Amino acid sequence: MRSKPPFTRVSPDVKLGRRVGIVGWANLYGCSVGDDAKIGPFVEIQKGASVGRRVKVSSHSFICEGVTIEDDCFIGHGVIFINDKYPVAVKEGALTKDGDWTVVETKVCRGASIGSGAVILCGVTIGARALVGAGAVVTRDVAPGARVAGVPARATAKARATARAWR
Repeated sequence: MRSKPPFTRVSPDVKLGRRVGIVGWANLYGCSVGDDAKIGPFVEIQKGASVGRRVKVSSHSFICEGVTIEDDCFIGHGVIFINDKYPVAVKEGALTKDGDWTVVETKVCRGASIGSGAVILCGVTIGARALVGAGAVVTRDVAPGARVAGVPARATAKARATARAWR
């Protein structure tokens, strides 16, 4: 990244690879982003998140702590990752803070694509070259090469046949 675009916050603890492109209004802190990645506007990437090389993260996406996205992945517009299995605002009469909950890790394997508006719940692995359809809610692991869609996300018979052909 040659210069920081206007209205973009990249904290000093971010590890940026070479030739990373970041569009304005992004917010990155405590994370790592690999070489040649592209980060769209209104994207937040939190501490402890890792984005691989040649990953494209489209606008309005949220990548929280505990998420690992391997190389060559596509993250569509407005994709949301969740990292807490039992989220609450208040615990024992006070607002929750770091240490009041446990981060549950999520992994997106190499070459996977996640469509716009998908929600990825914590603790899942999206396999290599898998495709998650727009608007899907992923509640369990997605096999390598699988195509899933819907709420909750499931593979269709046609998608399973296509996935076998890709392998």
